[in-house]
Amino acid sequence: MALFNLFSRGRRLPAARRPAGLDRDERVLDWAKVADGDEIVVVTDRGLWLPGDAARIGWHDIHKAVWSGRDLAVTRADLVEERTDYRVVSDGAVRTYLLVDPGDVPHQVRARVTRSVAYTAHHRLPGGGVRIAARRVRGIDGLTWTVRYDPGTPTGDGAVVEETDALVAAARAGTDPDL
Repeated sequence: MALFNLFSRGRRLPAARRPAGLDRDERVLDWAKVADGDEIVVVTDRGLWLPGDAARIGWHDIHKAVWSGRDLAVTRADLVEERTDYRVVSDGAVRTYLLVDPGDVPHQVRARVTRSVAYTAHHRLPGGGVRIAARRVRGIDGLTWTVRYDPGTPTGDGAVVEETDALVAAARAGTDPDL
């Protein structure tokens, strides 16, 4: 298997195409040209570089990534609010890219987003629901906890916030080895 991995690494990214903010020790795993224009999508060990972005999106900040067989659609998790033990996020705009010769990009994106998820569960709440997730974040010990409310859930309601706090605490107690 190690020999296979050695030869199946992504195509070499030309130096002129490297994202400007790429860290010195960040490894490029694969990349693909976007059909519109001269832009590229770059997959690294730390996250995803998308056309027009000055910084990478960490794997833990990607809420959803879908490969249609030709288009890569990426939905970022946008921060709404920081609470004591978790972050409240919402879906960012879906960004879709038609990839020319996608190589291993779709597989790498799916595997790395999936690998960042340590825990996920959906719960009903008064007037809606919430998805609780714990993600692995490179460089941070333990898990980072997020909640994403279903559309229409009264997120400012005190009972909803209290129930969310209790659900996150219960999930942390059951999955976080440091607790």
